[in-house]
Amino acid sequence: MAQLWGGRFTKETDDLVYAFNASIGFDKRFFTEDVEGSRAHVKMLAKALILTEEERDSILKGLDSIEEDVASGKLLITDEYEDIHSFVEANLTQRIGDAGKKLHTGRSRNDQVALDMRLYTRKEIVETDELLYDLLGAILKVMEENTDTIMPGFTHLQKAQPITLAHHFGAYFEMFTRDRQRLSDIYKRMNFCPLGSGALAGTTYPLDRGMTAELLGFYGPTRNSMDGVSDRDYLLEFLSALSIIMMHLSRFSEEIIIWNSNEYGFVEIDDTYSTGSSIMPQKKNPDIAELVRGKTGRVYGALTSLLTTMKGLPLAYNKDMQEDKELSFDAMDTAKGCILLFTGMIKTMKFNKARMKDSARHGFTNATDAADYLVNKGMPFRDAHGVIGEIVLYCIDKKIAIDDMELSELKKFSDLFEEDIFNAISMETCVNKRLTVGAPGKEAMEEEIKQAKEMLEVMERGRLDLKEGRL
Repeated sequence: MAQLWGGRFTKETDDLVYAFNASIGFDKRFFTEDVEGSRAHVKMLAKALILTEEERDSILKGLDSIEEDVASGKLLITDEYEDIHSFVEANLTQRIGDAGKKLHTGRSRNDQVALDMRLYTRKEIVETDELLYDLLGAILKVMEENTDTIMPGFTHLQKAQPITLAHHFGAYFEMFTRDRQRLSDIYKRMNFCPLGSGALAGTTYPLDRGMTAELLGFYGPTRNSMDGVSDRDYLLEFLSALSIIMMHLSRFSEEIIIWNSNEYGFVEIDDTYSTGSSIMPQKKNPDIAELVRGKTGRVYGALTSLLTTMKGLPLAYNKDMQEDKELSFDAMDTAKGCILLFTGMIKTMKFNKARMKDSARHGFTNATDAADYLVNKGMPFRDAHGVIGEIVLYCIDKKIAIDDMELSELKKFSDLFEEDIFNAISMETCVNKRLTVGAPGKEAMEEEIKQAKEMLEVMERGRLDLKEGRL
């Protein structure tokens, strides 16, 4: 058992207790971050004259060799070690001797793991942001190609008014844009370095925390050492943001599942993103969309778990906080995988435009416009509402759309109907006369798409800054 403590103890830790306490099985993910933090720490120690230049160079060379051997598979991270910190320090000391024991000068595992988690989360935020950027690009492409693709808009899952596919996808463009903004906000708030907080009360060594923070790409050091080691707000915020992302993906998935059904037939999911049935040869199932919808609860669970873990913890560090990792890692992996697969599904999906338009016509989505037509002819809206309601009943009975009716049929319900009614209630007119900001009309949508493209261009520049640790 490779441990970083033991002098105060007279008995060996029980094997079951050791295994229960150990975190190497999951915090080995921190290997790169742990080495990165150690490099910055040792450079700072040398500048502060706590280590000699020779000791610094020896430690840095040893860390390089450990990293190379792990990358090549020559050195394995095993459960012989309690955690990733003990793995690195034990192997370093084995390679370079007593100088390796000086690596931990001026720091505690408390601020070390706080740093590792922050570095890891920061990297995950950038990677998630990259994937959302690609998803927005795929959505925007559908918008650009479908400003004339008419479909029913829904409320209560009932056909309501005609819109376009571009307009529908534009709603999700807004959602995922807000998701990226949330990630940017989290990055700004969490990008401060806890290293140097010690166990909870700092240290008597003359550490240059500003130097360490700069070397690691942080804006500066955390301002309170107790908060530095016990803060997991940034992780809770990230899990919350991931939960909202998954909620958006789940809503989108639900609609695609409905649209893919035989009854709707609005979309066809590509074979590469579908599966079949082991017994029913005709089946083509939207499994990716269903799994994205299902995995949403998994990400919610991670957020709820960490909130519950943190809710009763006194300052500063407590071992409970070791439970911040496994479910968080799973949530991060799950969200990234779902975004990636969902983007691929969107890019390869085909749309049945004729079916969409026909559904809008036979769903009486132009009924409101028909009522507005009568209002413009002088009829009170409440009366117009009643007349069109009667017409809808008539059409249901005849199994036709309103615009399938003859003018003579319409006049049986009101003498105000004239030949211009057919232009007034055509799907194209119903959509394109809606030109206010955010509406589905073609001119409004073209402006919305223009702004979306400009936003993505700005986001591209921001994306590069984010990867370099700047905002």
